[in-house]
Amino acid sequence: MKVTEITNTEFTAMVQAASNKLNKNTDFINSLNVFPVPDGDTGTNMSLSLASGYKYVNKDVSNKVGDLCASLAKGLLMGARGNSGVILSQIFRGFSKSTENKTTLSAQDLADAFVSGTETAYKSVMKPTEGTILTVIRMAAQAGKKTAAMTNDVVAVMDAVYENSKTALKKTPDLLPVLKQVGVVDSGGQGLMFVLEAFDDVLNGRVDDESGEYQPTDAEMTEMIDAAHHQSVQSKLDPDDIVYGYCTQIMVRLGKGKEVDRQFDYQTFYDYLAKLGDSLLVVNDDEIVKVHVHTEHPGKVLAWGQEFGDLATVKVDNMRLQQETIIENDDADKQTASPIQKAESLEAKADQPVSDTAVIAISSGNGLNKLFKSLGVNYIVSGGQTMNPSTADIVNAIQKTGAKRALVLPNNKNIFLAAEQAAQVAEIPTEIVHSKTISQGITAMLGFNPDNSLDENHQAMEDNLSTVKSGQVTHAIRDTNIDGFEIKKGQYMGIADGKIVVVEDKAVPAAISMVGKMLDEDSEAITIIWGDGANEKLADQVQAGILKLDDELEVEVHEGDQPVYPFLISVE
Repeated sequence: MKVTEITNTEFTAMVQAASNKLNKNTDFINSLNVFPVPDGDTGTNMSLSLASGYKYVNKDVSNKVGDLCASLAKGLLMGARGNSGVILSQIFRGFSKSTENKTTLSAQDLADAFVSGTETAYKSVMKPTEGTILTVIRMAAQAGKKTAAMTNDVVAVMDAVYENSKTALKKTPDLLPVLKQVGVVDSGGQGLMFVLEAFDDVLNGRVDDESGEYQPTDAEMTEMIDAAHHQSVQSKLDPDDIVYGYCTQIMVRLGKGKEVDRQFDYQTFYDYLAKLGDSLLVVNDDEIVKVHVHTEHPGKVLAWGQEFGDLATVKVDNMRLQQETIIENDDADKQTASPIQKAESLEAKADQPVSDTAVIAISSGNGLNKLFKSLGVNYIVSGGQTMNPSTADIVNAIQKTGAKRALVLPNNKNIFLAAEQAAQVAEIPTEIVHSKTISQGITAMLGFNPDNSLDENHQAMEDNLSTVKSGQVTHAIRDTNIDGFEIKKGQYMGIADGKIVVVEDKAVPAAISMVGKMLDEDSEAITIIWGDGANEKLADQVQAGILKLDDELEVEVHEGDQPVYPFLISVE
C-alpha cells in the first residue's frame, strides 16, 4: 500500500516501537561488545537514551511532526548515555533540523531528514570512524535519498533506509578489522538498525501486538540507572552561614495567566533575578522559562515569574533547615558508630569547598569516591563502566556545585561525548579532562590547583594524563579470539591501556603478569585498587608479586569497591 505522508500519529508510533525494540534487544546489543568483558553497555545506553526521547514525544500534544521531532531530539539530548547514545541523539538532532515547521513528512522530507541526521552525526565526532554506527546511518540515508528521487511513497523510502542499514551493518567487520577479528558486527550500528527496523515496521503495519508502550517503572529505572543518583557531599557548614537560604525553582508558561503584563525578554528577566541571590539558572524556549535560584526572597521570584506568565510548577526548599537535619543525622550516626566507622563517615561526607572552580568526577564504588574526594573532587556522579551517566546527569551535577566554572573527569572514554555535550549545555564555563580510566582521573587531580584559572587547570590536568599507564583485570563472559589470545569464558584478562596483554585462570596471576608488561625503566610507583571479586588478602598477594618483579617500586593498596574489575592498577 502506497503512503505519501507521515503524520504525527505515525511518527509517535514509530518512536514508541523503536524504544520497545531497543529495550527488548538490549542484552543482544550488549553482547556485541568487542572485548568479552561484563561491562558491554551499548544496548543499555541506546535503550535508555531513546526511552528518554520517547517520553518527550509522548508528552508533546502537537499535531505537527516537526514539533515531535524537536521533542525527540531534546529528550535524546538530555537522556543521552555513552557514545552510542550521544551519536543517536545527534542523528535525530539533524533529523529535527530538517523537519522543522513541517506538519507531515513526505517521502522527500523523510529522505532529507536522514541525510541531515547523517551530516550532524559525523560533525559531532572529532575523528569519525567507518565500520560504526556512522557507516550504518550514512549508507541507509544514501539509499533513502536515491529512492526518494524515484517515488513519493514514504514506505518505499523507509524500506530502502532499513534494508540498506542491514547491508551496512554486515559490512562493518570489513571496515573495522577488530570486529572481524572477534566475529561481531558493530554494536552501535546494530542498535541503530533496530531503530530503523521499528520505523519500517510501523509504516508497513507490522508492529508487534505485544509491544505495548515501554514505560519503565520507578523500580526498574532505579535498577537500570542505579548510578543516576548523584552523591552530593555535604559539609559541616553552619546553617547560619548560608547566605541565601531558599532554593527556589519555578517553571513559567510564558504569556499565560491573569497577572501577565510584560513581554518576555531573557536579559531583563535574568538581570532582575540575579539581584535576588546566587546559583541562578534560567533556561527557556518559546513557551516556557525554567528558573533555579538561591535567594532570601522566594516570594519575589514567584511574583516576578507571574509578570511573564502563570506558574506551572513551584518548588521552594529551606536549605538551612536541610543542613540542620544533615548535621543532626550525622551526630546521631556518630554516637553509634565505631571509631573506624566514624572516620570513614567523616571522610565520605567531607565536602571539598567549592571556590570558583568545581571538579566533578564520574566514579562507581564507595572507596573510589572517597579517594577522589580526598584529592579535591567536589561532586561525584555515580556511574562508569557498568552504567554511563546521561548528559542530563552531568549537567545537573555541574549546576548543583554552585560554582562559577567546572571541570569534569569522565574516567571512561565512553562518557566523553555525553560530557562534552553537557559542557555545551551547562550554564557555566565547563571543560572536560579526557581521562579514559579511573587511574588517569586520579593522576589528573594531582594537577588541579583551586587558585588557578579554568584554562590553567584544564591544561595541567590534561598534561598529567600521559604520565600514567592504566591496567584493569576482569573476567571473560564468553569464548573469543582477540589480540592474539584464545580466551575461554571465566578466564581473567589483564587489559593495559585498552589492549589485552595477559590471560590467566585466576585474577592475582593476571594482575601481577599484567604489571610486568606495563613496567619500564622509568616506572616508580604502583597503585592497586581492589573491588568486587577481590579482597584485601588478594590485593596483598598482588603487591607481594609486584615487589618480586622490582623491590624498589613504591606500591600502594586501596579499597575501591568498584564493580566488574577486581583490580585497577596504575603504573607511574
